[in-house]
Amino acid sequence: MPPDAPPAARPEYDGWATLKRFLPYLWPKDRRDLRVRIAGALMLVLLAKAVTLATPLAMKKVVDTMAAQGNPLLWVALSFVIAFVAARFLGTAFDNTRNIVFERVGQEATQHLAEDTFARLHQLSLRFHLSRRTGEITKTIERGTKSIDAMLYFLLFNIAPTIIELIAVGLIFYTMFGLPLVIATAITVAIYIATTRWITEWRTALRKQMNDLDGTALARAVDSLLNYETVKYFGAEARERDRYGRAAGAYAEAAIKSENSLGLLNMAQALIMNALMLFALGFTVWQWSKGRLSVGDLVAVQTYLTQLFRPLDMLGMVYRTIRQGLIDMAAMFKLIDTDLEVADAPGAPALVIRRPTVAFDNVVFGYEPERTILHGLSFEVSAGAQVAIVGPSGAGKSTIARLLFRFYDPWSGRVLIDGQDISQVTQASLRAAIGIVPQDSVLFNDTIGYNIAYGRDGATREDIVRAAQGAAIMPFIERLPQGFDTEVGERGLKLSGGEKQRVAIARTLVKDPPILLLDEATSALDSRTEQDILATLHRVSEHRTSLSIAHRLSTIADADQILVLDHGRLAEQGTHAGLLRRDGLYAEMWNRQQAERDDLTEAAE
Repeated sequence: MPPDAPPAARPEYDGWATLKRFLPYLWPKDRRDLRVRIAGALMLVLLAKAVTLATPLAMKKVVDTMAAQGNPLLWVALSFVIAFVAARFLGTAFDNTRNIVFERVGQEATQHLAEDTFARLHQLSLRFHLSRRTGEITKTIERGTKSIDAMLYFLLFNIAPTIIELIAVGLIFYTMFGLPLVIATAITVAIYIATTRWITEWRTALRKQMNDLDGTALARAVDSLLNYETVKYFGAEARERDRYGRAAGAYAEAAIKSENSLGLLNMAQALIMNALMLFALGFTVWQWSKGRLSVGDLVAVQTYLTQLFRPLDMLGMVYRTIRQGLIDMAAMFKLIDTDLEVADAPGAPALVIRRPTVAFDNVVFGYEPERTILHGLSFEVSAGAQVAIVGPSGAGKSTIARLLFRFYDPWSGRVLIDGQDISQVTQASLRAAIGIVPQDSVLFNDTIGYNIAYGRDGATREDIVRAAQGAAIMPFIERLPQGFDTEVGERGLKLSGGEKQRVAIARTLVKDPPILLLDEATSALDSRTEQDILATLHRVSEHRTSLSIAHRLSTIADADQILVLDHGRLAEQGTHAGLLRRDGLYAEMWNRQQAERDDLTEAAE
C-alpha cells in the first residue's frame, strides 16, 4: 500500500515500550484527582499485603497456644483467632476498596486512548479506509480497550503485590526457619516462573493465530452483511455461509489448541508447586522432630506457601493477559502511528473565501503509481458560475471531487480556491466551504432529522424544516407517522434511493456552503422529482459556485460552462449549444443519449 502503509523501520510497540507509551494516559498531568486515586490504590495494596502476611503468624500463635502443655491459655488463643479473622476481613476490604478507588483511573485511561485512536482513524486518508476492512479495525479497537483494564489490574494488583510478598516471605522464612527453606523457595519460584513463561509464550502464539482468524471471520461476516442485497441478487447465501464457515472453522481449531495448552500449563504448575510444598512441610516436620520448630510453625509454612502460590497459580493467565494486553495496545498505537498521507502544512491558516473561485492548475494524479488518472488538467470556475463536468466512465470526473475535498493530494500541480492553494490551508476550513451531494448517498443509522441536521453542527429545527422543503422531501416526511424522528436504518436502507438522495441534498442545504459539488445529484430520482430537485438546486446555486458531475447530459444542458473530460484531459469546454456545434465528443455523447431515450420511448409505446 502506498503512503499509509507503516514503514518497515517502524519499531514494534511491545513490552515495556508499549507500557511506557501508555503511562501518560494512566498518569495524566492535568488530572490531579486521578493521580491521588492511584496513590491511594497503591497504599491500599501495601496495607492489604501487610495484613495478609500477618495472618499466618496469628494462626501459628493459635496452634502453639493450643498445643502447649497443661491447660491452654483460652483467652490468648481466642485473641489470636480474632486477630486472624480480622486480618482476613481487612485484607478483603482493602482489596475491594482499592478496586473501587482505581476503577475510574483505568476506565478514563482506556477511554482517552480509544478516543485518540478513533480520532486518528478520521484523520487518515481515503486510501487507508478503502484498503482496510472496517470489521478488522473495529475489532482492533475493541480488543485494545477491553484488554487494557484487565492488564492494568493484573500488573498493578497482582504482579507488584506478589513481588512484595516474595521478598517478605523470604525474610520471614530466613528469620524463622533458616536459609535452606529460603533457597528452596527461591529456586522453585524461579523454575515455576520460567516454566510458566515458556508455556505461555507458546500459548501466546496460538492466541495470536486465534485472534487473526477471529478478525478474518468477523471481517467476512461484516462484509457479507453490508452487501446483503448483492448476496440476494446472486443467490449466494450458501456461498457466503461456506465462506464464513471456513473462517469460523479455522478459528475453532485454533481455539481448541489454545484451550488444550492451558491444561498442560496447569499440570506443570501444580507439579512444581507441590514439589516445593512436599520439601517445605517435610523439612518443617524434620525440624520439629528435633525440637527446633513447633506445630504452629508447620501451619505457618503451609499457610505462607499457599498464600504465595495463590497469585503465582494465576501467573500463566496473568502473564498471558498482560502480554496480550500489550499486543492489543500496540495494535492501537500502530493505528495512531499510521502515516498521514494528507496532512495540514505546519502553521497552515484557515481558508478565507471572498470570491468562491475554483481552479485546477496543471494537476497530475493517479491512485496507483503505474496508472495516471489526470494528465496535467487545468480549468477555472469563476465565482457564482454553474459549471458541469462530463465525460465517459473513467475520464476522471469523480477524481476531481476527491481532490477538491483533499482526500488526496495531486502528484504535481495545484488546486486553488479563491487563489489559495488548498494544500496550504487547514482541511477543516476547506471542507467547511464545500458542500456535496454524492452519487451514492450513505446515511447514518439514525433519524431523518439527525441526518439532515448533520450538515451543520448546531442546526435548529427551523433549519432542518427549511432544508427539507428546499430538497422537496417535506411531503414525504409529513406522511410518516414519526416524521423527522423516523429511523432510516443501516446506511439508510429503509429509504428508497430517491429518498436517500433528497435527504443528502437537504443535509447540504443545511450546511449552506459557498461552493456546491453535485456528483450525479439526481441520478437516483424519477423524472418528476428530478425536475423538482433540479429547480431547487438551480435556485440555491444562484449565489454560489457549483460544479455538477453528470452522466445524463440533459440535467446540465443549462450550465454556464461544460467541461468535457476524456482520459484525464480536458477535451472540450463551452456551453451546451456551442459544444453541439463543434460536433465533437460532447455532441457524440449527447446524440447517443438522445437515441437511447428515443428507443426507450418507442419500447414503452
